[in-house]
This record gives sequence, structure tokens and C-alpha cells, in this order.
Amino acid sequence: MEWMMGLDGQILIYIQEVVRNEFFTSLFRGITALGDSGAAWVVLSLVLLIPRKTRKAGVMSLTALVFSFLVNNLMLKNLVGRVRPYEVVEGLVPLIPRPWDYSFPSGHTGSSFASAWVFFRKLPRWAGIFLLVMAGLIGLSRLYLGVHYPTDVLFGAVSGILCGYAAEIVVEQIVSRRPGA
Repeated sequence: MEWMMGLDGQILIYIQEVVRNEFFTSLFRGITALGDSGAAWVVLSLVLLIPRKTRKAGVMSLTALVFSFLVNNLMLKNLVGRVRPYEVVEGLVPLIPRPWDYSFPSGHTGSSFASAWVFFRKLPRWAGIFLLVMAGLIGLSRLYLGVHYPTDVLFGAVSGILCGYAAEIVVEQIVSRRPGA
């Protein structure tokens, strides 16, 4: 486990020393803002509630966001209690204000993949692929900006997909039990 934590830190230092530049810093600050509190995903989900054709996808995505928040932000972050990388990795400088909560798993990544997974499965393929790529970029932004370890982001993606899948199952079960469904 220690070697993995060392590798996590080395990857972040590599990004800081080799990859960071003005263009990417501006780009990733904007991309990470899309994941702040899941706001972009909430807005997209609410918009999808309007047309009947996409309503179920909107409900599933909102459900997935709630699941992701409960699992990642309320339970796992507090159970694991992993400190942020800039507190541990010598020389790592975060490029955004320091988040106040724990690092593992990445909440931005979890919520992004929770919604994007639902959209990938329920919307036209091109839209789903675009949104999965966006979720991946939000996860990468957390590494670039120095506020998460790679394993935080990786687990956030996995847990987000599982939350998205669970939301699909729950919503389908509720819909199938409705009279006239």
C-alpha cells in the first residue's frame, strides 16, 4: 500500500513539474468548476426532465447524484479520512483554493461519472460518449490542480459508475411498480 501512495505522489509531482502550463491551468480550472457540487450535472439532469423522451434519464441522473453524494462525500470520505495530497506530498502546490474535506474518493469524479454513466446508457451514443469524456476530464482536472491523488480519482470513477448503475435499477423498479406502467 505504501508503494501505491508513493506512486500517487510521484504522478502528481510529475504533472506539476512537466505538464502544468498557463493554458492547461486555465482550462482545468474551468473544467473542474463544472463539477463543483455537481452543479453542471444537476442542471443537465433538470433540463432532461422537461421532454418526456428524456425524463427517465433525468430522474436516474438526479438519483445517481444523490447516491454518489451519500456514498462518496458523506460515508467514504469520512470513513477513510485521507488527507489531501498537498498536505503530504512535499513540494506539491494546489492551483485552486484548498478543499476543506477529505481526499478519498474524489467527489467531483464520483458525481460526474454517476451522471455521465446514466447518460451514456440512456441518451444517444454520441451524447453519452461526450459526457463520459467530460467526466474523465473533470477527474483529470483534480489531479492537474493538485487536490486529489490518482487513486482518489480512479475510485471516484468506479464508485460513480456503480452509483449510476444502482440509480438505473432503483428508478426502473419504482417505475415498473407504478399503476399503468
